[in-house]
Amino acid sequence: MPARWDNVGVNGEQMRCYLSTPAGGGPFPAVVVIQHAGGVDDFVRGMTDRFAAAGYVGIAPDLYHREDPNVSDDPMTRMSRLRDASIVRDVNAAVEHLKGLSEVRADRIGITGYCMGGRVTYLMAAQNGDLKAAVVCWGGNIMVPWGGDPSPFALTWQIGCPVMGLFGEDDTNPNPADVAKLDAELTRLGKAHEFHSYSGAGHAFMSEGRPSYREEAAKDAWNKCIAWFDRHLKS
Repeated sequence: MPARWDNVGVNGEQMRCYLSTPAGGGPFPAVVVIQHAGGVDDFVRGMTDRFAAAGYVGIAPDLYHREDPNVSDDPMTRMSRLRDASIVRDVNAAVEHLKGLSEVRADRIGITGYCMGGRVTYLMAAQNGDLKAAVVCWGGNIMVPWGGDPSPFALTWQIGCPVMGLFGEDDTNPNPADVAKLDAELTRLGKAHEFHSYSGAGHAFMSEGRPSYREEAAKDAWNKCIAWFDRHLKS
C-alpha cells in the first residue's frame, strides 16, 4: 500500500496529511481518518493503512498543524487549544484534496475518527454535504462546543449522511448516558444511524498495545466499520 504525506493549503497555511492508497488501479472510495488527542501517530497512521488495505484511500489530516512543531505540551493540552471553526476548515480542505486526486471517487467519501476524532466525525457529518457515511468511534464531548460555535450535538439536525457509532460500555466520556442521548436525538430527527456498545470495553478499546485494548470488541468493531463503509461507499 503506497503511503505518503501530502501538503494541503488551508487559509494560506500548509497542513500535512498522511495518505494511504490501495494497491492496484483506482479510482477508489475514500475515508477521512480523524486523529485522537495524540495526533496523527502510529495508531492513526496504522488505521489509515488498514482502510487502504480494505480498498479505500485513507487520509489523516494533522489538526495540530498550527502548533509550534517543537511544542512539548501533553496531548490533552494540545487538544484543548483546538477550535471547531478551524477544525471544520481543516477537514473541508482534506475532503477537497481527496476530490482532486485521480485515485479517488469524489462522490464516495466517508469519515471516521477516534476519541476527539469521533467528536469531529459527528461535527463534520453535519458540516460537509460531500460526506456519504460516518463512523464515530468513542467520540467524547459531542455535547460540548469548542469555541463560539454550537456543539456538534446542537447541529444534529444538519447531519446529512448515515452515522454508525462504536462505543465501550465502560467508557466515561462518552458514558452510556451520553450514547443514549445521541441515539435518542438522531432517532427524534429521523437520521439514519446504527449504534453498537461493547460490554467490558472502555475508551480506546481498539488501540492495540494499550491496556484499554479489547481484542474481541476491536475485531468486531472494525468489521462493522468496514461493512458500513462498504454499504454506503461501495454499493
